[in-house]
Amino acid sequence: MTRFFFILSFLFCCVISTAQDSTAVYQEPPKVSGIKFSEKDIQIDATEIKSKHFDPNFKKKYTDSEFIYEYKTPEKNWWDLFTEWLAKLFANLFRFESPQTSLNFVVILFRIIAILVIIIVVYFIAKNISNQEGRWIFGKSDKKTLFYSDAEKNIHLLDFEKLIKESIESGEKRAAIRYYYLWLLKVMAQHHFIEWDIEKTNSDYLYELKQTAHKEEFTYLSYLYNYIWYGEFEIDDIRFINTENRFKQALKTFGNG
Repeated sequence: MTRFFFILSFLFCCVISTAQDSTAVYQEPPKVSGIKFSEKDIQIDATEIKSKHFDPNFKKKYTDSEFIYEYKTPEKNWWDLFTEWLAKLFANLFRFESPQTSLNFVVILFRIIAILVIIIVVYFIAKNISNQEGRWIFGKSDKKTLFYSDAEKNIHLLDFEKLIKESIESGEKRAAIRYYYLWLLKVMAQHHFIEWDIEKTNSDYLYELKQTAHKEEFTYLSYLYNYIWYGEFEIDDIRFINTENRFKQALKTFGNG
């Protein structure tokens, strides 16, 4: 009986629910009127757009170590391999604490050797220059430089004819021209055309000459002397004879007063 009452109650509830659903009124959704836009409603963006470009060298700004994300071990050259081999050799001999200590020892050793080599080279250069044999650095050597300097200090005591003859016989034509020039200064001083002083220059002697002919002659002979002696040019026989004759003529001119 209870079961029958339960079934009857269930059917009654279903009928009521169906009746409520059938009484609901269907309503259509409200119609929305269409929205129309005209050309005036369109807003135009007139903002000027500037194009931007990368700096052609912008990559250089990012070459610092903080921008490097991959580090490559540099390849070792022959010098690196040699120093490492030498460091291992010293490590076995002296039993250094670490390979880096041995490598530092090799670097210091090379620096000491380089300093010693520089000191030795400077010493030999200074020694050669002090012995008047270092002119191979600047030009060809002249072993009689000291002798010629002494000749300038004692022009009044020298026998220039003998010195010129010996120079010609030994093939030193440049030295012979130098003696001719010193001989000319000696004669000019003896006849009071100039006052001899080892510190004076050719320009000083030229200024002391009074006559125009003497000035022109001395200017030309000074030119020949400077060209042949200081220019260190070898002169042939013809040029030497012409120069010698010009000096001989000047010696007569100034010797006669």
